[in-house]
Amino acid sequence: MSTGENEQSLRAIIDLFRKVSVVILGLHFLVSCYAAFKEWHLTHPMIERLILNLANSGIFANNYLSKLIALGLLIVSLVGSRGKKDIKAKAAKVILHIVFGIAFYWGGVIWFYFDFSITATAVLYIVTTSLGYLFVLSGGARISRLIKVRMRDDIFNKENETFPQEERLLENPYSVNLPAKYRYKGKVRQMWINLINGARMCLVLGSPGAGKTYFIIRHIIKQKIERRQFPGMLLYDFKYDDLAKIAYNSWLKAKHLYKVVPRFFIINFDEPINRCNPLEPSSMRDITDATESSRTILLGLNMQWIQKTGDFFVESPINFVTAIIWFLRKYKDGKYCTLPHVIELMQMEYEDLFPVLGTEPEIEVLINPFITAYCNRAMEQLEGQIASAKIALARLASPLLYYVLSGNDFTLDINNPTDPKIVVLANNPEKTQTYGAVISLYLNRVFRILPKKGMEKSCIIADEFSSIFANGIENFLAISRGYRIFVYLAIQNIAQLRKSYGREQADVIFNLAGNILCGQATGDTAKGVSEIIGKIIQERESVSINRTETNVSRSTQLDSAVPPAKIAMLSAGEFVGVLADNPDQQMQLKAFHAEIQNDHAAIKAEEDAYRALPKRNIPPIEIQNNYIQIKNDVIEIIETEIERIKNDPDLAHLLFVKADSNKGSSE
Repeated sequence: MSTGENEQSLRAIIDLFRKVSVVILGLHFLVSCYAAFKEWHLTHPMIERLILNLANSGIFANNYLSKLIALGLLIVSLVGSRGKKDIKAKAAKVILHIVFGIAFYWGGVIWFYFDFSITATAVLYIVTTSLGYLFVLSGGARISRLIKVRMRDDIFNKENETFPQEERLLENPYSVNLPAKYRYKGKVRQMWINLINGARMCLVLGSPGAGKTYFIIRHIIKQKIERRQFPGMLLYDFKYDDLAKIAYNSWLKAKHLYKVVPRFFIINFDEPINRCNPLEPSSMRDITDATESSRTILLGLNMQWIQKTGDFFVESPINFVTAIIWFLRKYKDGKYCTLPHVIELMQMEYEDLFPVLGTEPEIEVLINPFITAYCNRAMEQLEGQIASAKIALARLASPLLYYVLSGNDFTLDINNPTDPKIVVLANNPEKTQTYGAVISLYLNRVFRILPKKGMEKSCIIADEFSSIFANGIENFLAISRGYRIFVYLAIQNIAQLRKSYGREQADVIFNLAGNILCGQATGDTAKGVSEIIGKIIQERESVSINRTETNVSRSTQLDSAVPPAKIAMLSAGEFVGVLADNPDQQMQLKAFHAEIQNDHAAIKAEEDAYRALPKRNIPPIEIQNNYIQIKNDVIEIIETEIERIKNDPDLAHLLFVKADSNKGSSE
């Protein structure tokens, strides 16, 4: 027991053993080197008799036995001693002292084999043996200072945060499988990231350079096309032609394997290749299609309006554009139903435009507020309602855009079983605000066209998805699985998505994802992904050190498997997340933290062998003539309809009668 009396008694016994050890060693020196002591005149007749008696005794009859007894008593004294614990004490230093001490202690006899004088030999022997004795004493005393608990070297808690992961390769007709490796219990193990249920949406997150495209998106594109999983694909290429090249060359490689070969189209506004009218009349079934298209294009051009949805000066221009779209859809069975015609028709004078729009009964309620404001000469209000739409859409008044948006090389029913298509929507980072709005319109139309029974399976892949506003995406994602539409979206972080879609809608998109793959990310993104992955049981250890003892406390507790700080420090190609499974193909281990393995040499060789994307040399005069033709079409519509209204007594009331300039205008 650690009482004061026991401590004092222990110290007294230790001191006694050590003193006896020193005395025996001193007597050993006297007996062994008596001749030298005699030359030094350090003897006495009484000492001579003592030495004679000692030499004849059992202990000193053998020099090695006396030294062994002295060393044994020293060791006994060291066993009972307790030094102050030292966290810096190293076992290697202690062992070195003891080894040198024993070597010197027993190796001193070597001097007796040299032809030195008696005194010199005695001095060397006594000094060497004493030095060895002191080394053993020093090393033994340091043993008690060592901390017997091994302190953890894993200062970042990496090993403690590892967990078992799915190592099997799980495949099905629609799966995407990525080889990877992970660390568990100090070993690096091989595994597979199995996206076996992409119908439950896959969200890829990661800051720039995290490896979203190189390690994940490129493999999704290749496996979808080359494995003939989906004949219909819509691909959004933010930095054209990074993804388009992968898709095109995969299509060239595998198209001969398809029963019905999908056609390949590229919508590129900088260098037109294919043309497609997103407002194609046959896909506009009712006025709600016009409303959704109007909302999509205007919110895409004015993303700050997303936060103000429902405001008078936001809904008014949307209604106005809706009226124009639906008028063109109904006029001559949609012959002029294109976005360029919508833009040009908006620019017409109100006194001509409003009567023409008034001929279509279905949009009467939409244009009535504008006509009332015009008749009441509330021009400031009217311009506030309409000018924001006119100014925004005026940014699209480009001959190149008009050319692409007014043609019909193909329709957007990419999942048509008899005519599947792979469509690339090309963007330009330098013109994102303009092109992004038009691409958003294409996406919105696709969202309304694809969900039909009996159609072919298809997929949508969008890199840098937050650069566009896809109106209605949350509703589409909620129903896409039932129509075999697989969606793969890549964004940089949740904050970027909230900026484009608003907090509520962005959170809905994030929470709808069944598969989440996250690279290096910070902030709310890292926190959200960490919470989704969940917690695992981790060991905790605490050490308390004092002069006499070391106390160790070990416990287990639930803690984050992948903390947000670890997600913020992931390397390129290193991803964490969770995966969704199927009822007939279950995964017990859905969470993962792994490094995806790419064959860089093979990818480089493959890219070097890529064939160039198709190009179409369109004469500038053709583009310019199309631009002029659209303007002339709109003028013709106005003139023809005004003339018809004048000649029809039932419609004549729609015209505005011009009064004297002195009186202002009348009705």
